[in-house]
Amino acid sequence: MMYFFGVLVILLGVVLVIKTEWFLQNFGAIDWAEQHLGTSGGSRLMYKLIGIIFIVLSMMGMTGMLGTVILNTFGRLFGLNK
Repeated sequence: MMYFFGVLVILLGVVLVIKTEWFLQNFGAIDWAEQHLGTSGGSRLMYKLIGIIFIVLSMMGMTGMLGTVILNTFGRLFGLNK
């Protein structure tokens, strides 16, 4: 079941990257992205970055790397990684 949801999230990420203009027209501009990532293409870049993040995190989750990365990154905050 993990692979099924992983593939769905990857497909969502691919659609976000390819159909960025559709998402921009239907969901609107992201004000934070327009201010910090550029005045004309900040929202487009943000939608593409979100899609790429979905793809990478889904691949890491399907291969079992995501848990290790999260524990190594945030484990010291909770005393899990000494």
